[in-house]
Amino acid sequence: MLAFGNPGSGKTHLLCAIGQELIARGRRVYFTPSALLVQDLLVAKRDPKLSRYFKRLAYFEGLIIGDLGYVHQSREEMEVLFTLLAERYERGSMLISSNLPFSKWEGIFKDPMTTAAAIDRLVHHCVILELNIPSYRVEQAKKAKQEKPA
Repeated sequence: MLAFGNPGSGKTHLLCAIGQELIARGRRVYFTPSALLVQDLLVAKRDPKLSRYFKRLAYFEGLIIGDLGYVHQSREEMEVLFTLLAERYERGSMLISSNLPFSKWEGIFKDPMTTAAAIDRLVHHCVILELNIPSYRVEQAKKAKQEKPA
């Protein structure tokens, strides 16, 4: 599942709620922000324990990756992220939130071929949600400001 939308539209919150429901139904689910995941992958690659890290993640039936695209990654970071996507392809479910539409994913994966290959793997068997709604946090701030006594 891929959830796209503006910052504050509830993408990651929605995916976590789905994750909680899966856990309640006995599924094993792991959540990680994309920036932390990439750093963990880099450490595992340097140690070299990347295959062990992939086996650890394979234990989980669902992998929730929050906020893909907020941090522009180096080539090495992009490579380990792509390797994970390729490794999990048709082996385990992924739920990913991103503020970037596919047309801007070249900024994540650095070149057109890798970007196309990543998107191809992700959209196969995928549900795509577009949350084109205003930021919840901005709306709450506006409401609080209106309710504040003068």
